[in-house]
Amino acid sequence: MVVLKQSLFFLILAAAFGLAPVSAAAGSGQASTSTGTPTHKSSSTVHKKTVPAKKRSSPRLRRMHEAFVASATLRPMARQLLQDRSPAAYAGVQAYAVRHSKEDAGALAWLVIGYAHTLDRGYAQAIDPLSRAKPHAGDFGDYVSYYLGTSYQQTGRLAEAIATFSAFDKTYPESLLTRDAHIVYANALVADGRSSEAIDLLEADRQPTRADLELALGRAYQADNQPGKALAIFRNLYYTMPLSWQASQVEGDLDRLATASQAQSVTLQSRIARADLLLGGKQYNQAANEYRQLINEAPPERKPALDLQLAEALRHAGQGRDARRILESLPQGSADFNAQKLFNLGELARSSNDDETFLKTLDQLRALAPQSTWLEQALLSAGNIYLLRRDYDHAIDAYRELQQRFPNGGRASYAHWKVAWLSLRQGRNAEARQEFENQIALYPSSSEVPASLYWRARLAEEDNDFAMARAFYVKLSQRYRNYYYGEQARQRLAKLKATTDQPPHYALLDHIPPINATDKVNADAVPTDDLRVQKAELLANGALMDFSVRELRAAAEQDKGSWAPAEIARLYQEMGRYDAAIETLKRAAPNYFAVDIPYLPRSYWEGLFPKAFWGDLKRFSTTNALDPYLIAALIRQESAFNPNAVSHANAVGLMQLLPKVGRGVAREEKLRHFNTQQLFLPSTNLQLGTRYFRGMVDKFGSFEYALAAYNAGADRVTDWMGQAKYRDPQEFVESIPFTETREYVQNILRNANVYRQLYGTP
Repeated sequence: MVVLKQSLFFLILAAAFGLAPVSAAAGSGQASTSTGTPTHKSSSTVHKKTVPAKKRSSPRLRRMHEAFVASATLRPMARQLLQDRSPAAYAGVQAYAVRHSKEDAGALAWLVIGYAHTLDRGYAQAIDPLSRAKPHAGDFGDYVSYYLGTSYQQTGRLAEAIATFSAFDKTYPESLLTRDAHIVYANALVADGRSSEAIDLLEADRQPTRADLELALGRAYQADNQPGKALAIFRNLYYTMPLSWQASQVEGDLDRLATASQAQSVTLQSRIARADLLLGGKQYNQAANEYRQLINEAPPERKPALDLQLAEALRHAGQGRDARRILESLPQGSADFNAQKLFNLGELARSSNDDETFLKTLDQLRALAPQSTWLEQALLSAGNIYLLRRDYDHAIDAYRELQQRFPNGGRASYAHWKVAWLSLRQGRNAEARQEFENQIALYPSSSEVPASLYWRARLAEEDNDFAMARAFYVKLSQRYRNYYYGEQARQRLAKLKATTDQPPHYALLDHIPPINATDKVNADAVPTDDLRVQKAELLANGALMDFSVRELRAAAEQDKGSWAPAEIARLYQEMGRYDAAIETLKRAAPNYFAVDIPYLPRSYWEGLFPKAFWGDLKRFSTTNALDPYLIAALIRQESAFNPNAVSHANAVGLMQLLPKVGRGVAREEKLRHFNTQQLFLPSTNLQLGTRYFRGMVDKFGSFEYALAAYNAGADRVTDWMGQAKYRDPQEFVESIPFTETREYVQNILRNANVYRQLYGTP
């Protein structure tokens, strides 16, 4: 941490005095503390452009840098406070603020305290620390003023709120909080009886549309005795933005305003559109309530369509009995109407494990709507039913029919792949060869191409056509460098006999599009003399990451450089937010698995594949005779290194252990006084998680099987292993019938390989 800050300091001095930038740190930068915070930044200067000296440092820049240096020790305390808001954490940050009361660093600490209070809606308690922050806030004064003004407004101190916000635009003309401040300012003006001023303020600020601003504007018109304009805004919120929190706030006002303004009733179509948006937004119970009301009021000719939508909402909401009753009572309608009805009946049957009824509805769909998207979806369901039944011939028929009827549909590539793969599993190698090649020719950009290349090459090996096998493996390794099958291809290549013959050209491989060279990332140097960048660094010392990231993104948008993703990820990593760092870099380089290591800056790779909690991770992995990189890859897949992660199934922590599993392994490890809250502690989670995974490896004898059991359960893996013989673990993995588990295993093995390439021997 210290080295990193010194490095940034030297860069700023270089920019300020016209010196050439130099690196203040060397080495691989792989070390990290046991708490998961990197001790220094990785060297990645080979990927960065040399930046000429820029303008001399301004007084504002120097002031922010001095505050940044002075507040370096605040970060861990601020992070703790914003995490748990405990009395001890408040006391620690307050003691820091008092010690630095005449400095900008102290003002930052007071801002952190005030902001922490607002997180718990303790606005009255926030006023004092935010007031203390104001005199020395400097360039982060807009954040202090915004939260101070908000606290005044929330506690009814309207005069002070208005005074705070009335000068906001002039005092902070470059603030990113301007529109946010206008909303709170307007609310204060309305409460103070100055609604016309609020209207003028917000009307000038309506684009781009924001639900919170629209709500404030509607309230201002309401207070200004303009019910017609208020109603128009509230109706727009309620009917076109029903998924917003603000939409729920105006429901009680609609009838009253409509009466006051003598407005026309809302059209049936607008009400249907709202219900459809709720259904599309997966708010199934709310959508069902809307459809019920519409059915009661709609003309007879509209009711069947609404009943059908109601049934669909109920099916998704888990109310299958009510959904089936409605569907069975529906009259015949158009071909698409009848197809949707049959599809929903089929899905209800499938969810009840009534496969025979489902297949009957499929036959009816096939006869009634042979080109309907409802048939396309039903054929996919049919293939999956047969797959789980292990009736592979019928599964092939269903998947093939789907692909042939809908060759350009969104499910066609997947369906074609399942035909190819199940043909191989059925021992029909000639058919599988042809289908693998067809997959590449018909869907060259599909996600199934790497598997098709690999298994076509495997069949070529079995046919002693080593030239073809080599050509396909080479293509796979080069084009899909860090995919699961890319590494498998390199392992197969290493076993093939070397030859000096010129390999033949296979035109089929030309179908596969190359990696887009324009996607290559060259990370520019961070513009350290940019005021927003320095502001972001300073805010990060207060653990105010949302503020910091917002400032960095604004700076990057203005600067047009490529430095922002890596810089944002670095700050997230320093805060222990490895999951956020990974997501940031995934969005910046979505094709990272297809490329070789030099294609991206080192900082990207280390952000995407962090060595977090490395001391404990390596120690417990070694204790259990496990590859630390495999465990790191497993954690990346399970929790993205978020020690506080909790899954929908209540799995906890880095390695996502269920509490009952944690208790059982804790007994084996003889951990005294264990309680499940300890699973949130990285060291405990790693100790128990590695021991549990070791047990899976001992049970199944292979990492592929153990990983599948870790995800899907040991009983399922035992069942899958007993279904048939497999050439090797790779064939077992591809045969896993659960997509989630299959991709889980492949992703972890893939990630472990990237870790080895990046860091060498653990």
